[in-house]
Amino acid sequence: MSEPISALQGATYTQGIAEITALDPIGMISLRGDLTASYLKKPVKKITGVAMPEVRGINLDAGKGVAWMSPDELLLIGPYADVATNLETLHKAIGSNHALAVNVSDARAVFRVSGVHTREVLAKLAPVDTSRDAFAPGTIRRTRLAQVPAAFWMIDDDTAELVCFRSVAQYVFDLLKTAAQPGSEVNYHRG
Repeated sequence: MSEPISALQGATYTQGIAEITALDPIGMISLRGDLTASYLKKPVKKITGVAMPEVRGINLDAGKGVAWMSPDELLLIGPYADVATNLETLHKAIGSNHALAVNVSDARAVFRVSGVHTREVLAKLAPVDTSRDAFAPGTIRRTRLAQVPAAFWMIDDDTAELVCFRSVAQYVFDLLKTAAQPGSEVNYHRG
């Protein structure tokens, strides 16, 4: 098995109102099906160690987790090296039921945005209310950054992680850098 390579080789931007970092590849499995079915719930819990999320929710613990992506889709997150084993677990559990589990790890790029102005950087690019009251840790938004699809969530009050297609990684990195330019704060009221 070849070694995973980051889309942008760990690129960082630190001169702005937030720090932007391209992360190393993480394991991601797109799971589609009846999210209420026990044949999906049980292996998801076994693989991630966390409960199924609520609508627009993400449950994470120690680098593993599961995110709600749509009424019939989850994104399982974990170590890159565990994806093949996790897929095997899911395929056995799904059996002949109508569901789909696919490794999307290499098709995605992951970024971390950190600092006290993280929410402002995201708000400039996505039509999402990123205020603390509306967008707390444990919630995820699947949206657009400028014109490209992305999903992001808060790790804590000042740190977000963002996933996009690998093919637009450089574009998204550049968007994030532009939105993080000094002097471009949008005056969120911190509370």
